[in-house]
Amino acid sequence: MITATILGEERKFEDGATFLQAAKMYQDRFEDDILLACADGNLRELWKEIPDGSAVSFRTGADDSGRRTYQRSAIFLMLKAFHDVIGTRKIEKITIEFSIGNGLYGEAKGDFVLDDGLISRVKTRMKELAAAKIPIEKRSVNTDDAVRLFHKYGMYDKEKLFHYRRVSRVNIYSLERYEDYFYGYMVPDTGYIRKFDLIRYQDGFVLMLPEAGAASNMPEFEPKDKFFATMKKADVWGQKMGVASVGWLNDEIAMGRSQELILIQEALQEKEIADIAGQIAAQPDKKIVMIAGPSSSGKTTFSKRLSIQLKALGLKPHPISVDDYFVDREFSPRDENGNYNFEALECIDLKQLNLDMTRLLAGETVEIPRFDFKKGKREYKGDFLKMGSSDILVMEGIHCLNDKLSYDLPQKSKFKIYISALNQLNIDEHNRIATTDGRLLRRIVRDARTRGNSARDTIRMWGSVRRGEESNIFPFQEEADVMFNSALVYEAAVLKLFAEPLLFQIPKDCEEYIEAKRLLKFLDYFLGIDSSLIPVNSLMREFIGGSCFQV
Repeated sequence: MITATILGEERKFEDGATFLQAAKMYQDRFEDDILLACADGNLRELWKEIPDGSAVSFRTGADDSGRRTYQRSAIFLMLKAFHDVIGTRKIEKITIEFSIGNGLYGEAKGDFVLDDGLISRVKTRMKELAAAKIPIEKRSVNTDDAVRLFHKYGMYDKEKLFHYRRVSRVNIYSLERYEDYFYGYMVPDTGYIRKFDLIRYQDGFVLMLPEAGAASNMPEFEPKDKFFATMKKADVWGQKMGVASVGWLNDEIAMGRSQELILIQEALQEKEIADIAGQIAAQPDKKIVMIAGPSSSGKTTFSKRLSIQLKALGLKPHPISVDDYFVDREFSPRDENGNYNFEALECIDLKQLNLDMTRLLAGETVEIPRFDFKKGKREYKGDFLKMGSSDILVMEGIHCLNDKLSYDLPQKSKFKIYISALNQLNIDEHNRIATTDGRLLRRIVRDARTRGNSARDTIRMWGSVRRGEESNIFPFQEEADVMFNSALVYEAAVLKLFAEPLLFQIPKDCEEYIEAKRLLKFLDYFLGIDSSLIPVNSLMREFIGGSCFQV
């Protein structure tokens, strides 16, 4: 007999009992399916045996780790269905490219036509496989054997990826006779994958999955054409450069071509910023540039580089931070836990902001406030501004795309820019890198450098930051006139050297350790790049330091 503490209750089990047996005993306490177990601070797949004396909790599809498990399991199910419907010999490559809303966009190439009929047959096959509750099996193989296996299956991104892996063994998942590698855990069988949809979109398809934090809710697909075009542009660039996945990036680093890659990527971004400045300059009625984007997108550096490009075109940009129009802290709204909610629109003195901007557009002289975050008060210190014919305001803030922020300003005067680090690099064909992971690593490194925050502190508050983004930023991204992708194809290889020591400091006995362990595994896929190769005006300098701007 073994003893384990399950959700705070001591229970006895027969030797060899699995987490799946325990999960069935406690499932009625959860609204969503239990997908993973956590034993003594480590995530475990449900088919694993319960260690004697362990403390066990569970993760469902409403948790981040459970949702990622459901997502990769659904991808595996979909890939199996594609191979069953089309036939493996006719498939050249199926790739999972990037997220779009609550779905994942992918493409399929080979000796077939990807039309509505094919997508319908694949979806039907997915439902059949799910109903059959087929076990998802896992085996460990020697890394060299895995490389040969991936070559045999035509999974060349995975073959290249494991050329640079230092581990001796690789976990391979199988679903009947279809085998693949996935970065992370799986559900026990296909019966767990009950909620999904498969939709034809653009040149590929979208695999729709339940909402984040609400595994029982299946949203409708909402096309985001501007976002898609931005992501696709980055994807095409990665393909042209030969760095569409991590293994190929590692090739460039190993061959000593890091600096050339960095310079090309930086030149590409500078050209795009110059193009945006050109669009603004070509429309004289655009007097307020409004920049919004999620945390750690590089908004500050972008706004400064855009201002330089605007100056080069003869304009006189003036930075306006929406944060300087915060209401005094005592009047700030609070969240359900009684904490200040600084991401709420009500934190901003909308009436004063609109009054000042309207007066500026009318040619009046206005005193611009500055918010003292230590005192929690808005102050006026003689910063007066009057706009001439060549003057233009560059406003930055998370609500800038929301017209409720600038309700009194004429639409014709606004030029809206959405900026985010929309990662164009994936681990391999079927394992994508979430854009949120890239931004989280950026923030971990920056917060440690500029605020003295530990990686644990940053991870702890990241969920709250993400919820604010879901409410205040993402719903308005399609309102932008242009989207700017601030991701740099080389950045994870640079952040690796800064983030790893910070993540290793997180103790094993705290909740944030699981996320730290996941990020460390992710960074282990990359070879490192020396940060001294990065130009001083790079967006990356906002996070690692050494910028020529005050950021």
